[in-house]
Amino acid sequence: MEFNGFPKEGLKFLNNIIINNSKEWLDGSRDEYEKYIVEPNRAYVQDIGEHLQILVPTINAIPKTNKSLFRIYRDARFHLTDPIKTRIGIILWQGSGHRMQSSSFYMHYDPKEVFVATGIRNFKPTLLATYREYIQNKERRIELHNILEDLKTKGYKTPELKYKRMPRNCDIDNIHSYLYLQGAIYAYTSFFPNEIFHSNSIVDKNFKIYKDMFTLQQWLYELTLHCDTSADVFR
Repeated sequence: MEFNGFPKEGLKFLNNIIINNSKEWLDGSRDEYEKYIVEPNRAYVQDIGEHLQILVPTINAIPKTNKSLFRIYRDARFHLTDPIKTRIGIILWQGSGHRMQSSSFYMHYDPKEVFVATGIRNFKPTLLATYREYIQNKERRIELHNILEDLKTKGYKTPELKYKRMPRNCDIDNIHSYLYLQGAIYAYTSFFPNEIFHSNSIVDKNFKIYKDMFTLQQWLYELTLHCDTSADVFR
């Protein structure tokens, strides 16, 4: 399928989920779901994946559920009353580790927002420990700090600090010691789903964003090479 943008009907479909959030409703709307959500998402993954191969020849762009496409259903253990997600997530990642613990290019959208990010949005314990050990090297801390500051000057945002207590064996007096308190490293931007979103131009727009953030993506990829994140326990 050729990608021609995300259809407006897809956003209407997501709005309807808010009103009709049940498995029974989704089962009865399966044709619309496939036509307005699944098929455009698969086509987008293929298109943006071909663009990203310019930056990362080995990029994982796999237009399947639980690969580049996220499941539409939430974890039933925690969402009994709202089992269906009202936003759509798409991820392309580098490396052989689990997609959520790999340096990635990410996007999610709903009727009110398109969120585009590069990096790792949540460090699980294994990767967090590796990250903190990795930045004990002063040059790596400086490099990461400079990358993040450069992205901020370009108008991109980064996540707030997650932790309050400094880990052991770190230089708390160093001006870059705040990096130890991060629970994730990524840069992001967001915008309203406008006409660009509904056309093929969204591929070029997102590729430019990802290209701006490529230095961060590569820094994080080097980090993941120091950590075995292949276990499927990462969700």
